[in-house]
Amino acid sequence: VNINVAVDTPYGLVAPVLRNVDRKGLAQVADELEDVAERARAGTLKEKDFVGGTFTVTNLGMLGVDGFTPIINPPQVAILGVGRMAERPVAVGGRVEVRPVMVLSLSFDHRVVDGAPAARFLAAVAERLARPGEVVE
Repeated sequence: VNINVAVDTPYGLVAPVLRNVDRKGLAQVADELEDVAERARAGTLKEKDFVGGTFTVTNLGMLGVDGFTPIINPPQVAILGVGRMAERPVAVGGRVEVRPVMVLSLSFDHRVVDGAPAARFLAAVAERLARPGEVVE
């Protein structure tokens, strides 16, 4: 699985690819993400750093955006948009509690991906993010 990640740079938004993330641990992926983001901001990425992605993740949360509708990068068939995490009142067991909440938006090409599997994928991502202690290696 090769995942493009959107990076805001002085030259505009770019989406370099992280390769074979399904075969790597979270720490290695995080290190590679930091490296590719630094190279993107420095303007030193090559064409090979952008091609071959199968899915894109874009995050506008750091810009204070709660939610948005990301646009698919062809020839890919899906993109995940991540909004900012903010403290919000939520109902928990009949009580109102303040909890961290973030909006995830999945855009996908319905000609290739049916809605039900896409919804299950998004629910699985949300479930894992809700339990961050279980996500780490």
